[in-house]
Amino acid sequence: MEMLELLIAGEDVQASGGRTFTRDNPLTGETATVAAAASVEDATRAADAAAAAFPGWSATGPGERRALMNAAADALQARAEDIVAAMADEIGATKPWAMFNIKLAGDMLREAGALTTSIKGEIIPSNRPGSMAMAIRQPVGVVLGMAPWNAPVILGVRAIAMPLACGNTVVLKTSEICPRTHRLIVEAIQSAGFPPGVLNAVSNDPADAAQIVEALIGHAAVRRVNFTGSTRVGRIIAQSAAKHLKPALLELGGKAPLIVLDDADIDAAVAAAAFGAYMNQGQICMSTERIIVQEGIADTFVDALAAKVRTLKTGDPREAAAPLGCVVDITAAQRIEGLIADAVDKGADLIAGGTTDGVLIEATLLDNVVPTMRIYTEESFGPTAAIVRVGSIDEAVRVANDTEYGLSASVFGRDVMRAVGVARRIESGICHINGPTVHDEAQMPFGGVKASGYGRFGGTAGIEEFTELRWITIQEGIPHYPI
Repeated sequence: MEMLELLIAGEDVQASGGRTFTRDNPLTGETATVAAAASVEDATRAADAAAAAFPGWSATGPGERRALMNAAADALQARAEDIVAAMADEIGATKPWAMFNIKLAGDMLREAGALTTSIKGEIIPSNRPGSMAMAIRQPVGVVLGMAPWNAPVILGVRAIAMPLACGNTVVLKTSEICPRTHRLIVEAIQSAGFPPGVLNAVSNDPADAAQIVEALIGHAAVRRVNFTGSTRVGRIIAQSAAKHLKPALLELGGKAPLIVLDDADIDAAVAAAAFGAYMNQGQICMSTERIIVQEGIADTFVDALAAKVRTLKTGDPREAAAPLGCVVDITAAQRIEGLIADAVDKGADLIAGGTTDGVLIEATLLDNVVPTMRIYTEESFGPTAAIVRVGSIDEAVRVANDTEYGLSASVFGRDVMRAVGVARRIESGICHINGPTVHDEAQMPFGGVKASGYGRFGGTAGIEEFTELRWITIQEGIPHYPI
């Protein structure tokens, strides 16, 4: 099996001492990938290479950067077959999920390219005679990106695209769970013709992650950090970045609520809930984890959703015969089993699914979930959904906000203005009216509040994250100084 190497200064290189680690297929247990296991010294070399490339890359014009971003999008889409296979082998992802990843990631690269001419400043009126004051945006330097495994192409590209478009150079620390998938996107982007050192990538043994991340965040040339992953790890990243006084953009966990009001279109709400809860086996930060239904329509809605959920079969993603694949590993499967068992033991009604076969978990729907159950508060990150019945809109809002998380949310109701009023009361960075909680577009400001993180990826919001706003003046004449 081919060993995946590090990308440093435009060259494929082995890790120090030739160290490697492996990632196994979660369904078969067979080795899926052998990758270089970087040392702290290797990570430092990658950051040094990015720092060396920064002066030249930051001086390139927007047209050149745009052309390279568009070429990278083409190159990524040309690698679709390899990426689909890698995602199935490393994380058990289905082909539709992999293709969606590739499509949206391509959009992100093109959108970032289009925004190169939107990195603008302004002239600000000055009180000083003869002074012209300007606020301008400049690239910051080296950006450290850390991407997870669950949407590996979307989130891997997102960690790279806007920083590059803004004139920064990048070090991507790839996920230990999908090193081949992340390596494929790095190869595709690099093949577009970016100068050596503009994009660098390091993979690492899971046991070495903490020290490598700390070394990269602490590197003098690294000026911005972006991380997508769990809230638990995000807190560690935030603390490390704060210690070094470096801004961080964090997109973390979620416990997305979907509120079904008493005037909702039941068919539309069922379709959105099923997609939002079970796409990619529920392993999406925006996944619909809690379905909050007003009592007047609860029985009708639950019956319809249960019928839909029972059609969502799971199977080997390489056979492409089922809409759901497997969860990422046996530890995740056991954790999800524990959440389901705890809810049932405490009185929840299991109305669909609930059985497991190793890492294959049936789409599971629980009704009459209450706060004493772990699944009410804990992020399941699996193919489960919990129905909470409420008597009023005020109670629906209270339940929606009864969580430490605040990433995505959804409200269904035919009275759109009433639904908007509900949406405005929900504590989340994102909320969709009559649409699923799982929704992303390259140009939109994407991010959460509370324990779901801070900062925004996407569109002009991303420009603000990955540039430095500076005040520069041009002054003439000799003013009267007080001394």
